Formats: sequence, structure tokens, C-alpha cells
Amino acid sequence: MTLEVIGAGYGRTGTDSMREALNILGFGPCHHMFEVTNNPVMKSRWRTFMTDGVADWDALFEGYRSCVDWPAVHYWRDLLARYPDARVILTERDAEGWWKSFESTLLKYVQTTEDHESVGYRIMQKAFGNRVGDRDHMIAAYRAHVADVIDKVPEDRLLTHHPGDGWEPLCAFLGVDIPDEPYPFRNTTSAVIETLGLNK
Repeated sequence: MTLEVIGAGYGRTGTDSMREALNILGFGPCHHMFEVTNNPVMKSRWRTFMTDGVADWDALFEGYRSCVDWPAVHYWRDLLARYPDARVILTERDAEGWWKSFESTLLKYVQTTEDHESVGYRIMQKAFGNRVGDRDHMIAAYRAHVADVIDKVPEDRLLTHHPGDGWEPLCAFLGVDIPDEPYPFRNTTSAVIETLGLNK
């Protein structure tokens, strides 16, 4: 099994909804930070990679046909090179809205977790350094990331998907029929706060 779809959108841009959508459309299992958190094998492999920096992409994505969210998005260029036939989906929302959601969820996790060896904590440090709480820096980084993906990925291999776009552009891009069910809506800010225990 090889990656057929690479998600290039930062977390908090509809990545969990996209994960579920790809699973429904037959491009699953889809790798997401939840897989790293909940799968002991993936957690161990990613923690080792975070430490030694030696990437065995086939092992890190073993059993998955697609990937979205962190930590994969940080390595989208490497994945594009390793899987040259894969298509790329950039989930995107306005930068201010992304920051507001990030600030309420993932930033709180980074600032409060005691597990500094976790993949979630370490990937935020790799992506943003010690400026993860700097609003202007983060918004600039988000915008630069979006621009870089659009600039670097060939147009015929890239779909930019916004919240509310639904099934039609996604299914057209992947060449599959539109399913007879609503497009998923998952992992709201309140749900993430509950999952990460940030409401305590």
C-alpha cells in the first residue's frame, strides 16, 4: 500500500473532516494525528523519528492510503518526492479564523502538556520553534505555507478545499462518485478542547 493522497493543510483547517471524507470515499485508512496518538505502533515509530530524524516513510505510513493533519503536513515536500503519483489536498481557511481555532486548542496543549516527548508537542516546535504563541508570526507562517504549497505543487495534482466546499470538488478531483450522505463535520473546537482535556 502506498500514499495516494497527501494532505498539505495545517491542523484546524478541516483536516479531521477530510480524514473521514477520504475514508468514506475509499482512500482510507487515512493517517491523522489521532492515528499517532491512538496507535501504539505509530506512536513509537513517530517518536523515534522525532528523535533520530531518520525517515522511513513507508514504515511511518504503513497501512495507510492517505494522510492529513500533523505530523504529516510538516513533511509534505518529502512525501511529494517519495510518492510522486500522489495527489495533494490543501485544506484551507482564512488565516485569522485558523489562528483563533489554533489558539483555543493546539496552542493550549503545547503550553500545558508535560509530555515534551510527544509527537504533537515536538512537531509544533519543529514547525514554529519557540514562537508558537506569537500570533503575528503564526499567521505569517500559515499564509507562507499556503502560498508555498500552491506554488510548488503542480496545478493538476492540487485541490484547495475550504470548509463548506463539500463533496463535489473533492469527488471530481479524486474521480469518484459523490456519496449519498452529508459531507463530514468533525473535530470542532469544543470537541478538541474536550479530547485534549483543556477544559479542566
